[in-house]
Amino acid sequence: MPRILDFILIMSEQINVISQICYLNLRDLKRIGSKLSHELKVQLVHSNILSVIDYCNASYGGLTQKNIQKLQKLQNNAVRFIFRLTGKKKWNHIKPYLKQLHFLPVQFRIKFKIALLVFKCLNNLAPQYLQELISLRDVKNVSLRLDNDFYLLKVPQPSRLLKTSASFSHIAPKIWNILPYSIRCSTELGTFKKLLKTYYFDMAFSGIE
Repeated sequence: MPRILDFILIMSEQINVISQICYLNLRDLKRIGSKLSHELKVQLVHSNILSVIDYCNASYGGLTQKNIQKLQKLQNNAVRFIFRLTGKKKWNHIKPYLKQLHFLPVQFRIKFKIALLVFKCLNNLAPQYLQELISLRDVKNVSLRLDNDFYLLKVPQPSRLLKTSASFSHIAPKIWNILPYSIRCSTELGTFKKLLKTYYFDMAFSGIE
């Protein structure tokens, strides 16, 4: 799928194209939905809806809340398809179903991907040009606990330009530095992904039975 970038990285046109593709895919899935098992529906939603929503979403740090809601609406409709939430059930609260499927909501999927990309940059698993966009902050020789944290990113100076504040070099430290130390200090990719998913999952579904 082609990426459509705009000048200030809000990516409204990109989100509109994603919406069109997903709605067409979901329409086709609904035509055969009655003949599909629950497990197969989940697989098809992963391959035809979530894969499109997640495509290049590490560059979605500057999305407006309006565009995030557009993507969330796509995910919600896909979940309703899986559970056959039609009629009055269409208005059921969607979060318990997302939790049951272990689907992170869109805003957390974006944060997950950006944090994962930071981990890869810090562990030489990402391209060099991305590694050069971020760096660990300098640790001061004082006894304060915060200054003994070797895994915080250097935070660039704030910018008034939307395209700059939405860039990876500005968004990444904001997302990475608030993660628990136990996650940031992970050195193994599989362990990091598991801890990160659990952290965002608990945050997204706090209080949801």
